[in-house]
Amino acid sequence: MQSYNSILNTLFMKPYSLFAILLLCGCHPIANTGLAQSAKDPVMKKEITLEDIFQKNTFAVKRIYGIRSTKDGENYTTLGENSSEQFIVKYEYKTGNAVDTILKSGWIKSNVVVEVEDYRFSADENKILITSGSEQIYRHSTKENYYIYDRKTKATTYISQNGKQMYAEFSPDGNKIGFVRDNNLYVYDIISGKETAITTDGKWNSIINGATDWVYEEEFSFDKAWQWSPDGSKIAYYRFDESKVKEFNLIKYGTLYPTDYKFKYPKAGEENSGVDIYIYDVKVGSKVKVDLGNDYEYIPRIKWTNNPNSLSIQKLNRLQNKLELVLADALSGKARTILTETSDTYIDISDNLTFLPDRNEFIWSSEKDGYNHLYLHGIDGSMIYQITQGNWEVDKAKGYDDKKQIIYYISTEVSPTDKNLYSISLEGNNKKKLSPITGTDDAEFNSTCTYYIHTYTNANRPAVTALRTSDGAEVRTLEDNTLLLKKLKDYSLSTKEFFKFKTSQGVELNGWMMKPFSSEVEPAIISGGKKYPVLMFVYGGPGSNTVNNSWDKDYMWYQMLCAKGYIVVSVDGRGTGGRGKKFRDCTYKQLGKYETEDQIEAAKYLGTLLYVDKSRIGIWGWSYGGYMSSLCITKGADVFKMAMAVAPVTNWRFYDNIYTERYMALPNDNATGYDDNSPINHIDKLKGKFLLIHGTGDDNVHFQNTAEMVTALQKAYKQFDLMIYPDKAHGISGGNTRLHLFNMMTNYVLKNL
Repeated sequence: MQSYNSILNTLFMKPYSLFAILLLCGCHPIANTGLAQSAKDPVMKKEITLEDIFQKNTFAVKRIYGIRSTKDGENYTTLGENSSEQFIVKYEYKTGNAVDTILKSGWIKSNVVVEVEDYRFSADENKILITSGSEQIYRHSTKENYYIYDRKTKATTYISQNGKQMYAEFSPDGNKIGFVRDNNLYVYDIISGKETAITTDGKWNSIINGATDWVYEEEFSFDKAWQWSPDGSKIAYYRFDESKVKEFNLIKYGTLYPTDYKFKYPKAGEENSGVDIYIYDVKVGSKVKVDLGNDYEYIPRIKWTNNPNSLSIQKLNRLQNKLELVLADALSGKARTILTETSDTYIDISDNLTFLPDRNEFIWSSEKDGYNHLYLHGIDGSMIYQITQGNWEVDKAKGYDDKKQIIYYISTEVSPTDKNLYSISLEGNNKKKLSPITGTDDAEFNSTCTYYIHTYTNANRPAVTALRTSDGAEVRTLEDNTLLLKKLKDYSLSTKEFFKFKTSQGVELNGWMMKPFSSEVEPAIISGGKKYPVLMFVYGGPGSNTVNNSWDKDYMWYQMLCAKGYIVVSVDGRGTGGRGKKFRDCTYKQLGKYETEDQIEAAKYLGTLLYVDKSRIGIWGWSYGGYMSSLCITKGADVFKMAMAVAPVTNWRFYDNIYTERYMALPNDNATGYDDNSPINHIDKLKGKFLLIHGTGDDNVHFQNTAEMVTALQKAYKQFDLMIYPDKAHGISGGNTRLHLFNMMTNYVLKNL
């Protein structure tokens, strides 16, 4: 289970695509967007329908797929298509002019039609590795067919003769391909056509080489578990022994006799996979196991240093409160710890580690001063100095320009609701905010950090994607969704407004609100002459945020509810992100306690507003949010009239161990923490209307959570409503499923709130 921002990328819970997908949403000042109308606007507008949102894609945001910077940093390529074929075209950054057609799908010689789903170049850019026929496995993982197109000879090589493969990647010299198939790791020699097995012991639900097990993929956010060394002479890879991990089985319907799908899923307190790191010498054909000792449980990251004989490894204990950065010798397998981080609670893992070219130094991120910041360390692990500092968080490092010695990063310096792009010198000087516009930035830099693709948005505008030079100057707009903006002017739209309030305990919380749109609302709000029902949305998981100054994927559904006379609100309670380690970690060992208290306080605060009907406040959430809405309708039974819980965790004992133990420790050591805030144990308090929703094919938050909740509700003789989606995963999507889901939830709101 990951942050809410990550969840948005995958149709709700949990942050992952093969494409370099840029969401083309933009950020202009709210007053200039033309979306939110005056409440006194007399013009008749169109009505937003669920079919518009979930079936016709009326409000879809345009996207750019498959963008790649060329090695020289002067050009980029994109994947496009017309009615007859696909094509990869090279464009010049400076002018935007197309300078070359790199590939047309018709050039690919194959006995089957090849749909180009993704692509990447060899280092010399003379070969293209093409992905086609992808099959989704879990959140990130897929298996597919791979083709190599040689731009010089025009020849196509199909490398999947023995079945679909995973995680294929060129060697640095472009003459080999590494890949995973059937839990084993292979090297394919492009010149000779020879396939060499690096491992042979891979076995389903037992041994995995070069890929991760389920829980690593979900909670450490990676699935490709092998890497070429910088010179291509070696491959470092993970080996998982999951033979002792207990299996979970999902029943698959749709046939006369339903079938079982069994996979290894370590629940809280249960045994994990044994994890080792091996280094394979490609030329010699030998491999060595890295000696990491026995004092670790997890290896959340590996990364080659600039030295092809030195691999960095991060190892973590079971409670995830001790992280060690280790350097391993690729020839002997010997390892030494150069840096150790400890915490009274837990340590978050990031991808901010950067080894600086031609310097025996690296950039490391740490929360040691209470906020996540960047630090410069020597290769021996010694800290040289702190690069960024302040009462705000570095969200992620985005690039490093070695020539100018400038770091680019996203931070919450302006506000926890905003994430903005900054640059700073390696020495920690000359900090600059690269976008003058408030809202949320994202950036993808080219290979030389001279240009970046800038996606920026705010709460009331679908975003703009622009090309900028490294100093923030705009070169040109690539996509501003003008057609969508024009379309949205045909509808009466509420403005999403931000607010703050203090709880009875003196904690200031951030929230946003969308009010009903009609000529009656503004005077009613001023006079308190009419009161409106409120639907709150909650996620609330550790380090996550729903109160963001960015375009919300459910924005149009909320607009539809506003048009029907509802106020929609979301509040980030204690435990959420962007406000430092102390604020986030206060929920440690008691997930659900303070988060629920804050949602109840938020509802009570809303009830004091002149225009809010305090007897008609409801709440809904998905995944961790479903857990929260379940707690709110029970613990907050006197405040909330209605709740909807989609795919909820109902007992942390049912969830995976990496996520759960990070925040709750081991069940045997924190039994009350697990039980005191389990919705199952508060069923007797339920008074209002309660809707439970779950997919039976959910490999993440298992349907078991809802089944046990139903059992508890029935045992307590509590009435509730239930909707099951057979064979649907955590995102509950596919076909008309999403339309059905939101139609049901809309009707539930209209009927019960």
